[in-house]
Amino acid sequence: MDNFHIETAQNVTIQQNVANLSTRIGSFLIDMFIVGGYYLIIYLILDSLNLISGELYLIYGLLSLPVFFYSLLFETLMNGQSPGKYVNKIRVTKLDGSKPSFSNFLIRWMLRIIDISMASGSIALLTILLNGKGQRLGDIAAGTTVISEKKFISINDTVAVDIPEEYQPTFPQVTVLTDKDIQTIKELYLKAKRKGNHNIIVKIHQKIVDLTGIQTDLKPIDFVDIVIKDYNYFTQQM
Repeated sequence: MDNFHIETAQNVTIQQNVANLSTRIGSFLIDMFIVGGYYLIIYLILDSLNLISGELYLIYGLLSLPVFFYSLLFETLMNGQSPGKYVNKIRVTKLDGSKPSFSNFLIRWMLRIIDISMASGSIALLTILLNGKGQRLGDIAAGTTVISEKKFISINDTVAVDIPEEYQPTFPQVTVLTDKDIQTIKELYLKAKRKGNHNIIVKIHQKIVDLTGIQTDLKPIDFVDIVIKDYNYFTQQM
């Protein structure tokens, strides 16, 4: 449930880093702490005014309206974030990565009754765990999810690749390439490999040959893979 990919109508792949469950629970608890503090302040103020019972309930009910609309108000005004979500750097967004409209936030808020109020949130927890896209029922209905805005860097985001200790390089000519060259090659190669786009891999193969002058009978997919590993081998020796 860490991330999933969305293919837009323009054939652009968007990777969504789904907010993990513990972060969402932590954000919820922060919001509940704020709500509890708000109620405490209201109680202390009203208690000091010595209002009669009827007036007290009426005023208390009116002052409770911001709490009733808490998540809807903050997520609408803060671009998909409540104070708890802001602290933990997570945000409600549409599945295609775009900003939700008010109607999306409204649907999501309305279904909190089923998701969170009923069964003490167990329905929301179960749905998020089973869904795989970070969605509770309200998110599924609204076409939204909750993503993390924290930056996660993996080995796929760098030049580096894992190579065995006994690895023997094949093409010393790869040292004429730069880190930027290899990073571009690696990104395009992994994306093409994931999608099974052999034509892109053939073009990468030809570009490497043009840059390095390497001549080989290896299949393009094997050749590009070796070039990436060879580059890492030689640069690690420097």
